[in-house]
Amino acid sequence: MRLGLFMMPLHDPERDYQTVLSEDREAILHAEKLGFDEAWVGEHYACATEPIPDPMQFMATLIPVTERIKFGTAVINMPQHHPAQVAGNAAQFDHLAQGRFIMGVGPGGLGSDFELFQTFDKNRAEMMAEAVDMVHKIWASDPPYRIHGKYWDVVVDEQVQEKLGIGPMLKPYQKPHPPLAMSVMSPHSGTARFAGSNGWGMISANFTPLENVKTHWTSYAAGASDAGEQPDRNLWRVARSILVTDSDEQAEAYLSKEACSPAWYYKYLRDNLGTYGLLGIFKDDQSMPDSDLTWQKCLELMLISGSPKRVLDQLVAMVDEIGYFGTLLLTQKDWDDKELHKRSMQLLAEEVMPKLSAYAEGQQAAE
Repeated sequence: MRLGLFMMPLHDPERDYQTVLSEDREAILHAEKLGFDEAWVGEHYACATEPIPDPMQFMATLIPVTERIKFGTAVINMPQHHPAQVAGNAAQFDHLAQGRFIMGVGPGGLGSDFELFQTFDKNRAEMMAEAVDMVHKIWASDPPYRIHGKYWDVVVDEQVQEKLGIGPMLKPYQKPHPPLAMSVMSPHSGTARFAGSNGWGMISANFTPLENVKTHWTSYAAGASDAGEQPDRNLWRVARSILVTDSDEQAEAYLSKEACSPAWYYKYLRDNLGTYGLLGIFKDDQSMPDSDLTWQKCLELMLISGSPKRVLDQLVAMVDEIGYFGTLLLTQKDWDDKELHKRSMQLLAEEVMPKLSAYAEGQQAAE
């Protein structure tokens, strides 16, 4: 079982932007040092709280100072970009990273970006599917390009000058293309089913209880079955909020404070999703009143915390409940206490993951 870092990233909008950029870079460099396998970064344009509009540009600054960690976009919101632009940018990044790239794609998930790019009333799932198909067709062919769709056209025809090298679009480093993955959050997700039908990777969001995460695999497997394929659990990534401390008491003391970053994180997401009537994503029981989703309840439902032993016990129970998955993604939080959060990453990587991986691999072999 692999270990990765997932950052939206999500920060207090009052914090200095240079500081949070530096913090996010430091977190990935720390993950590289600790042997994390992957680092995922989100894309948001009209949001001071989630302030990275171009994850590939941000992650490109980390390529020369890392050696092994793979970079994932979490995600490129395909309806917000012309497919030709995505094809060029992603292919360039794949070359810069020499294949240390996983292409996360999605239909978008932020209302202000929907308004900005005028996609609120459009079929974003359909747009995403068309855009990915066009990107792959660009990468699989040479000019002239005559690719027409419902939402976009990719045409380079009359201006091709083969002898001058004018017309061809860049192909990626990985052949035939970088692996794809999609992030899913809703129970019985149609996005999960779509990912399964295409044999892509899947990331289960950390801001939903395990009862809902279990449905992600059911939907993914159903999609694979629709396509006549066997679903591969190694392609499933499960993101969780995890805090590992030297003692259970240390975790409890930190998390008892309403100002701690995990509490702030879930309060922000609760208020954001509540705006669109999506609080069901947070609930393990859909009959639960919205008023019961206090920050304390959110931490109870969606945070794994405590000493290495306690965290390992909770993660083992999670594997028992949802089954084997290929990668555990630690969800990055604001470093309100830098040393505590860096220590948490270290304890997870060095004391928890070797034992969890051994257990999970044993469970997989027994299936």
